[in-house]
Amino acid sequence: MILKVLWPGRTKTAAVRELEEHYLRRIRTLAPCEVIVTETSRGLDEKAAKKILEIEARGLEKRLKDDYIVCLFDGGREMTSVEFARFLSDREASGGRGVAFIVGGFLGLADRILERADLKLSLSRMTLSHELCRPVLLEQIFRSLTLMKGRSYAK
Repeated sequence: MILKVLWPGRTKTAAVRELEEHYLRRIRTLAPCEVIVTETSRGLDEKAAKKILEIEARGLEKRLKDDYIVCLFDGGREMTSVEFARFLSDREASGGRGVAFIVGGFLGLADRILERADLKLSLSRMTLSHELCRPVLLEQIFRSLTLMKGRSYAK
């Protein structure tokens, strides 16, 4: 199973970037995984929300193939870590399509990206910043892969 994680713009906070890199290295010991940083709007004010979402949507769409698309969305389905591991295991067993996780920018995701989703996933009922979602998602992917491989993972 090939995993892709897409998000617009690079992570600005150095400590958060370090966490992303830490979990990405750990994930790659268990499965192929690529983080794809897509186009983001620069210099636009939040008042131009539609334009920002459009620019980010175009950047994301350029990188999506025939993937099983999982969009992070605050109104999405919640899962425990074990349920998430089961989900990834089922995706792996189905063969074929890779899994592409999409994390939106500070305004979230354009409606047309959400409509393409095979699954809308919520990481928490709490609101997390778009930058913090990134390492949290990577940690949960790593945790799931360790569960799938029968390895222990510290709680």
